[in-house]
Amino acid sequence: MDNSFPEIKTFFGFGCMRLPMIGSEVDIEQFKDMVDYFIDNGFNYFDTAHGYIDGKSEKAIKVAISDRYPREKFLLTNKLSDSYFHKEEDIRPFFQSQLDACGVEYFDFYLMHAQNARNFEQYKECRAYETAFELKKEGKIKHVGLSFHDSAEVLDKILTTYPDVEIVQIQFNYLDYEDPSVQSRKCYEVCRKHNKPMIVMEPVKGGSLVKLPEDAQKVFDGMGDGLSNASYAIRFAAGQEGIRVVLSGMSDMAQMKDNVSYMKDFKPLSEKEMEAVAKVTAIYKGLDMIPCTSCHYCVEQNHCPMNIMIPEMFSCYNTRKIFNDWNQKMYYRNVLVAEGHGAASACIECGGCEAVCPQHLGIRMLLKDVAEELE
Repeated sequence: MDNSFPEIKTFFGFGCMRLPMIGSEVDIEQFKDMVDYFIDNGFNYFDTAHGYIDGKSEKAIKVAISDRYPREKFLLTNKLSDSYFHKEEDIRPFFQSQLDACGVEYFDFYLMHAQNARNFEQYKECRAYETAFELKKEGKIKHVGLSFHDSAEVLDKILTTYPDVEIVQIQFNYLDYEDPSVQSRKCYEVCRKHNKPMIVMEPVKGGSLVKLPEDAQKVFDGMGDGLSNASYAIRFAAGQEGIRVVLSGMSDMAQMKDNVSYMKDFKPLSEKEMEAVAKVTAIYKGLDMIPCTSCHYCVEQNHCPMNIMIPEMFSCYNTRKIFNDWNQKMYYRNVLVAEGHGAASACIECGGCEAVCPQHLGIRMLLKDVAEELE
């Protein structure tokens, strides 16, 4: 845990990438109820980005938060994504459009989004960091940071190049802690080396640490404390030194109430709970799963030319493999490959999805596995 940025009231934040939905639209009334419950219980940190829910997250924040609460009641983080600027002159107009969409005059935190070795060159060439620091001087940004999806070596390079970055958002959870592709622990250690407080994204790995395999579920059930699976994952992240806030992408009021129940009066995992987490991690490592977090960058930022529902297919594949669920083949055929959506076997291997995948998954090859299993 970290006590910097005292304006952040707790160690818990509301990630607005997976909001409650009615069809393809945000369920504004339920979102309002969730916002009220969140603020009424002493929390104030919200996180969004322009690409979340195809721009609908920002607009929902205006309606549910900015239009209903005085500005000092909430903190709002937004991000500069590489797909929305191609030269330095693009950045300020885009930034202003984000302020307008969210209905605010400044952002409390503004992050260079999803930094990696490839897009960092674009940010440097377009003076994105320098522009953000200028906007901070103008009072339109309170704090400049970055979110990150790459190796610890790349993160070290970025923080060395831009030492004035104030905070870093990393993917961090007990399953990815020693994962060689995500490098949660190594990235965490780089942040500590540079003395940067951290924001945690994907603490429950896109929901993967909520619905557990049977053997893993037995471990947590055996604790006899009545706590949810999410509680172990979120508290694991929040209990680490240097972690300032842990985000949860809550999509209904039940998730909100569960998260608030153990984060309002936060207590780190006990030694017994850490042992249980280690057992669950070991069980997961023995499974043949696709480690997708359902961030949807592959389809929302890349726009797959074959309109393949990649994250949903990977989730379907995992459920089929782990739980031997025969219904998944029917779901695949009747829902995922319907109304103009391409089958896994329709992939033309253009590679656009892999270029934007934060998990660095070999999506083209994995879609062949999905086709073999479900078609």
